[in-house]
Amino acid sequence: MFKKKLYNYVFPLLLGALMFASNFMNTELFNFGDNNFAVWFVLSVLCFAVGWYINKSIGWKIGGKIVFSIIIAATFVSILIITFFREYFSANELVTENIILYSLRNITLGAMALFGMAVAEVIMLERNLLVFQEKQRIYEETLLEAKKEAELTVKEAKIDAKRIINDAEITAKDITLKKNRIEDELKDFIQAEKELIKKYENV
Repeated sequence: MFKKKLYNYVFPLLLGALMFASNFMNTELFNFGDNNFAVWFVLSVLCFAVGWYINKSIGWKIGGKIVFSIIIAATFVSILIITFFREYFSANELVTENIILYSLRNITLGAMALFGMAVAEVIMLERNLLVFQEKQRIYEETLLEAKKEAELTVKEAKIDAKRIINDAEITAKDITLKKNRIEDELKDFIQAEKELIKKYENV
């Protein structure tokens, strides 16, 4: 766990080293000749890649704060070095010009790292969005299927209810018919008994 955390902070240190190392390169680095452009392009790509890995390992919020802090620290250190070792950093130019030039280098390289972080974050968010959209599509399909199943269940319940009602009506009719028949039979039986009693009395 400790090694993983330590590994995560290797990239910010590397970014700081790249920004600091740019101070010791040719002062004409912004004059875009063939060689100067190649050196600046390689430095920019390296800072972009480091920013990418910072976003992957540390995250956008903490990583962004760290990169911003590195930009400020590297610029401050560059200003101190240029001020105290002005002979090395182009004695023919003014100290103010050198400070602006080297500060601009550090800020530009830091911006490339932030750009790498931003691109990595956008790609990650796009992937998350695709996953979310796929989950939403599956959810909507499941919801649609559940709705269809619910409608089918309701229809089946209505059919069963109608069948039960019909069976109940048929049973009620059968019971009514049996009751009427029994009543008629009882009436006939009572009538026959009365007639039999009358005959018996007459005899």
